[in-house]
Amino acid sequence: MAIAVVGMLDEREDGLRLILEHIRKRGHQPIFMDISIGTGAIASDLRPDISSEELAQAGGTTIGQVREMLAKEREKATSAMAEGLGKKLIDLHESGKLQGVMAVGGMTGTFIALSAMKCLPFGIPKLLISSVAAMPAYAKRLAEFFGVRDITVMHSVVDTVGMNPLVRNLMINGAGAICGMVEGYEPPLEEGKPSIALTEFGFCDKGAHYVRELLEGDYNMVSFHATGIGERAAVDLVGQGLFEAFVDLVPAGFSEYLLGGNRAAGADRLDAGCNQGKPYILSPCGFDMISCGPIQRRDEGDSLWASRKLAERKLLVQDAMRVQARTSPEELKTIAKEVSDRLNKHTNKKLVKFVVPIKGFSSLSVEGGSLYEPESDRAFLDALKENLDSDIGIIEVDTHINTPEFARAIVDALKETM
Repeated sequence: MAIAVVGMLDEREDGLRLILEHIRKRGHQPIFMDISIGTGAIASDLRPDISSEELAQAGGTTIGQVREMLAKEREKATSAMAEGLGKKLIDLHESGKLQGVMAVGGMTGTFIALSAMKCLPFGIPKLLISSVAAMPAYAKRLAEFFGVRDITVMHSVVDTVGMNPLVRNLMINGAGAICGMVEGYEPPLEEGKPSIALTEFGFCDKGAHYVRELLEGDYNMVSFHATGIGERAAVDLVGQGLFEAFVDLVPAGFSEYLLGGNRAAGADRLDAGCNQGKPYILSPCGFDMISCGPIQRRDEGDSLWASRKLAERKLLVQDAMRVQARTSPEELKTIAKEVSDRLNKHTNKKLVKFVVPIKGFSSLSVEGGSLYEPESDRAFLDALKENLDSDIGIIEVDTHINTPEFARAIVDALKETM
């Protein structure tokens, strides 16, 4: 059993050596994997267990070709190394040898390591010491990894090249952290109950609570915060086949993608629910709004605000950062058609149910709510009926989303498909 240690030997030999020493002191076997992609001009006394040449070959190339790519095709070069590293980590994991993985890197090393760590399943200890993890300019790219994988990050503050008292503390703390995670690791319990994924956010909190209350006696309910990145995590884990069903109360990461909102979760937002061949229960919560904060965008000629004329719509300004604008009937028709196109591709359409609370898709669009506009909600339902395959059930519930009656309709639809 071993801990993989990943880093660039030609840049961080001193720190990596210290990590290896401290992991051995704790009674663990380190496997050092060198991801160096430089010219090879810097000689090192430390020898890796898996060389950069081996990783490059696993990624379908050679280290010489990787070095040639660096000047003009740097991303291609790093992708090859990341692919090779990921394959080696998976091999170690599947052979039962891998207890955890730790990486140290600057910009290039961080992205190579993250791409590879993302290949490992949830629960395996993963630690990254990085000098760039806190850079705002890379927040969106980094979120593609941190948002969908349980990767622990230590921001190094200083660069981790060479050796000095600060780097020494970082390396020792990092080694202690990964050893502690490995020593404290407990394998997943053998649960007698199947697991179900559930998306939710604050505008359907009561409805989601009622759903969980009705199901948690028979199922492990795993909730995902539908803020875009949380939905991507749901898609990722549902796509791994970890759940027996997906109750997608808030699929609005898809509508936000279509309209350009802050919670956009990508074009593939609905794919995992459609591709697994398992029960997929949806509601339209979140389709009734576009997340468009901060409010200062309204006065700065922001393209989303200007193109969709959001300032002329009903708005909920929760605070300076969080603003929700009402979706229009035309936008909801577009959402319904695009959603239908995706759902119609489900491998077994009778496993899909769309439950619509006709008196309010969220707490904002109920009567008296900030975004109350029943004619817009009706436009969505009419377009859904027009475009959705007849084998997919549409269940209309004469209530709003935050009621026990709506939750019961969701649960009944789930049990019918289960």
